[in-house]
Amino acid sequence: MRKTVLFIAISLDGYIADQDGAVDWLNGENTDTENIDTYSEFVKTIDTVIMGWNTYHQVITELSPTEWVYSDLTTYVITHREISSSDNIKFVSQDPCRFLQQIKSKPGKDIWICGGANIVQQFMAKDLIDTYYISIIPTLLGNGISLFGTLEKERKL
Repeated sequence: MRKTVLFIAISLDGYIADQDGAVDWLNGENTDTENIDTYSEFVKTIDTVIMGWNTYHQVITELSPTEWVYSDLTTYVITHREISSSDNIKFVSQDPCRFLQQIKSKPGKDIWICGGANIVQQFMAKDLIDTYYISIIPTLLGNGISLFGTLEKERKL
């Protein structure tokens, strides 16, 4: 069975975006340092991306408005909006957890949970994330969009 992988970056205080939803802080303070490219190796292990509407919208309007950056992968966008799907971007309105369980049982490489926080929290509540790959950026945002929200119990990773 395919594995579900959360591959994401957070601030030192646990946020995936600032209070306005921006992620320009992800590069950290010093842009002169050499960043380790873990994404290139990671993407070789997946063929599917799942994201929520807000993440999708941010990608197409801010982060990469001229081209779809995940064109080699099948992307599922969880949304209540009625939007026509394309060959590699499919809009899904069903329960995210039930949908994830369905595609996990199909053949393929691993599945990347790209964001956002609401989708991640739903998958965590049902224990549907197999691997957590979290990069911590040495930045304190103070507030914003929390990756984990409030947890009901301790979770060992």
